[in-house]
Amino acid sequence: MPRNKNIEPNHMKIDDEQKSDLPKLSSPARRALSSAGYIRLEQFSKLTEAEILKLHGMGPKALEQIRQALAAKGQSFADGS
Repeated sequence: MPRNKNIEPNHMKIDDEQKSDLPKLSSPARRALSSAGYIRLEQFSKLTEAEILKLHGMGPKALEQIRQALAAKGQSFADGS
């Protein structure tokens, strides 16, 4: 079946200033965060770990990777973790 060239790809275009600074995460975790609108590390300092774990596709490994990336920038989740 021929592809319609007028249809945009199924991904969101992000301005240069909005580019993600998240660590390398598994595809399910990345999709979960992207779908929820989380693309910048600083957003997590306003969220608790429990809130992030509620997202389908997020697990303990991805959460730990985000925790470490936050710590490297002197930040943490809202609950202090």
